[in-house]
Amino acid sequence: MESWDEDGVRGRLRQMAAADPGRERFGADTHRYALAPALPEAEIRAFEDAHGVELPAEYRSFVAQVGDGPAGPAHGLMPLTVPRAEAGEEWAVDDEWTEDRLPGRLAEPFPLTSPRPGRIGAPADALTRGTLMLAEGGCGMYVRLVLNGPRAGEIWQIDVDWAGFVPVSPGFRAWYTDWLRRE
Repeated sequence: MESWDEDGVRGRLRQMAAADPGRERFGADTHRYALAPALPEAEIRAFEDAHGVELPAEYRSFVAQVGDGPAGPAHGLMPLTVPRAEAGEEWAVDDEWTEDRLPGRLAEPFPLTSPRPGRIGAPADALTRGTLMLAEGGCGMYVRLVLNGPRAGEIWQIDVDWAGFVPVSPGFRAWYTDWLRRE
């Protein structure tokens, strides 16, 4: 399993929070620069077994070593498993998060072999099978992790109305650390 510098990630999040006390940066009012505890190996394995998938190593190691969201790009990382209340607060999950967890959906083949830029004529559901929603960017934009096929491990963004479904990062580590550096 690829290792993360948990202290480095959490330290950088503390710096980001200190530099943005009013939570003015995009998404900060949602994720609050906070990370939930890491998930136990047994919980991650149970998720994989229940959905018939193997999570890409970079993402799997993040939720196992660093945390299960929410601090992250866009409005923050969605939790892998059922959201837990932290300090009396609830994580909001939307229909995309719930749809991902329907039986068999994550294990289906990812239908695209190349980007699909521009307005999408097909229902988004037909294109997002075999991907896990990582973050919601607002206005119908979602960031998704490809789980299987030749594009497995890549991060793609879907915007049904304008930009299509296109890759935005070669993997979870690059996507997340780019956000940490950029902010």
